[in-house]
Amino acid sequence: MRPAKHPVSAALAGPYGHPFHPILVTVPIGAWVASVVFDLASHVAGDDAAYLAHGAQWLIAIGVLGALAAATVGFLDLFTIPAGTPAFRTGLVHMTLNLAVTVAFALDFWWRAAGTDTGRAVPAGPLVLSIVALAVLGVSGYLGGKLAYRYGVRVADETTQATGFRR
Repeated sequence: MRPAKHPVSAALAGPYGHPFHPILVTVPIGAWVASVVFDLASHVAGDDAAYLAHGAQWLIAIGVLGALAAATVGFLDLFTIPAGTPAFRTGLVHMTLNLAVTVAFALDFWWRAAGTDTGRAVPAGPLVLSIVALAVLGVSGYLGGKLAYRYGVRVADETTQATGFRR
């Protein structure tokens, strides 16, 4: 299992024990969660609804760009996992869900940009799409946690992990 601990390129994927992917995913997660908060707030904000709706749209764009960066590094991490293993299968599902979420939010951004009504709260369609995409992201995040914490992919080998528990 040693190959699952070391990246294709430490300069791109992060050094052993400190992969960049878990750090980079905080950008899209934070931006997309904040966009849903802005969306919901746009329904109770009255005159400021348009500002919140516009802010949510740009948070979605930031999230998509951040997701593309995280996906690039995550793909390098996937290359370190031996094919046919439970960790590899989990990694494929994690990647597929994340790509689907990124596409959903990209479509969400486009849907909002194509709308002509900029003076009101976010319409129900884009709001529902954001909430569903965020729910799928939660499932994918669980799988990402399983890769790091259960399988130790790119985090630490068993010997290194054991040193943290010695007295």
